[in-house]
Amino acid sequence: MQRVRRCVDGLSLGDAFGERFFVPPGEAVAAILRRELPSAPWRYTDDTVMAIAIAEVLDRFGAVIPDHLARAFASRFTAEPDRGYGGGAFTLLRSLALGAPWAEAAAALFDGQGSMGNGGAMRAAPVGAYFAGDPEAIVAHAQRSAAVTHAHPEGQAGAVAVALAAGWAALVGAGARPTAGLFEHVLSAMTTSRTRDRIAEAARLAPETRVDEAAAALGSGQQVLAEDTVPFALWAASRHLDDFEEAMWATALGLGDRDTTCAIVGGIVALAAPTAALPARWIAAREPLPSWG
Repeated sequence: MQRVRRCVDGLSLGDAFGERFFVPPGEAVAAILRRELPSAPWRYTDDTVMAIAIAEVLDRFGAVIPDHLARAFASRFTAEPDRGYGGGAFTLLRSLALGAPWAEAAAALFDGQGSMGNGGAMRAAPVGAYFAGDPEAIVAHAQRSAAVTHAHPEGQAGAVAVALAAGWAALVGAGARPTAGLFEHVLSAMTTSRTRDRIAEAARLAPETRVDEAAAALGSGQQVLAEDTVPFALWAASRHLDDFEEAMWATALGLGDRDTTCAIVGGIVALAAPTAALPARWIAAREPLPSWG
């Protein structure tokens, strides 16, 4: 749970930091290139709220139990429905709060095909932090964490990829020497999906690729889908594993769904980077997190 708490800290910092750059693209890019910190307070979004719900369930049960996770999601949504939930998530969580079974509510979204969005991925890093060193457990529990809201396999694939990357980063942060790199580790444990294919594309990008080029090639969440969000986020994380601040600036420069990409990268890099890497000034700017655990 120490790893989970560190992961949630990094995820929430990324979430709140990225959310502050939802301004016109030219204005955002200029501020990022100047390394101009947004004015405080930095308000976190549903990315953080749902990640905390996962962390609570892990803390209580030592596993992701979908029935309990659905109740945790619904409870936190009811308390603060204005945290930036997307339309589909808002509808689903309102149904859960009214007592609908999560499996039925998730499967009913998007004309019965379920969500393939990036919402399962944005909150999945704590799963990898908790089960670090056990890829099979990471895959199983990440799928369960996503299935409560994302019945579509692509939505679940995004969560699996992020959790695997976080688990790998936790080993690096603990001083272990993984036998494979981040991309190799993630790809080796994933089954076939469009999201996996796009992650493989990210792994093949040349070392000199610029952030804007990577975002153009992979997407950075413009479609709010797992397949156009997670590959870029893993690419950004892989390039800045030892520098949390630089990871955030680089990820935000990709624009797109910047609170979510920064949340994903923040949760991963916080686990791999040195303990002192989370900047105190940023933590002070982010609004205080709710108590949990």
